[in-house]
Amino acid sequence: MDNNLLQIKVKQRLNKLASEDYDNIECWQIQEAFNKAQLEFCRRQIHGNNQRQEGDESTKMLIDDMQKLLVNQSINMIYTSTSCPHYYQTGTLFTNYLYFKRMEVDATSECCDDRCLRVHLEEVADVNELLADELSKPSAEWGETFCTIADNKINVYTDGTFNLKTTAKLHYYRKPVNVEFNGCINPSNDIAYTADVECEFKDDIAEILVDETVAILAGDVELFNNYQRTKQNATMNN
Repeated sequence: MDNNLLQIKVKQRLNKLASEDYDNIECWQIQEAFNKAQLEFCRRQIHGNNQRQEGDESTKMLIDDMQKLLVNQSINMIYTSTSCPHYYQTGTLFTNYLYFKRMEVDATSECCDDRCLRVHLEEVADVNELLADELSKPSAEWGETFCTIADNKINVYTDGTFNLKTTAKLHYYRKPVNVEFNGCINPSNDIAYTADVECEFKDDIAEILVDETVAILAGDVELFNNYQRTKQNATMNN
């Protein structure tokens, strides 16, 4: 959906029929509300806080809707702890990082050939128990380990008998690209955007996001009838 059409659809749903009551809403307000709607939409779909209570990749439609944001990147790690617990730590997560999906790391040891480990995301509070449990502790032989996330970094653990290669692959959901309107003034620095950045989602999702945007703006100006109608439309189609 191109940006001109997006703005027309938002204003059409805010205004009363054949009126221009809410044409004084500035372009940066529409832009900010739309970008907020994108983030809220993504959180609902991935967490499963939608009408059908379906989390990410639980249905073919959700896979299709969210695949645009699912990416993988190589990330470097260093051996950080030389005493128990032994772990490798990544650098700071990518600036477009939104939600963890999975991770691939390779183990090297004297007992076994190099192999890719299954990495389970666990709570920081459970690290000691996981390391002490024979069934859950990291094992190159069984091809699995676990990781935790803290301070915007990922820690991947070993049991001290094997090492990890210092380059891993992180699969994650990235933030959706912010929509920008060419010529619209950025209120944070009073500089106009010099190019259009359009919504990257498919048109059917863009229509849902338009309803979400209208609901946000209608709530801001206390236009409660429009808020309820557009919020209901967006919720029914999640």
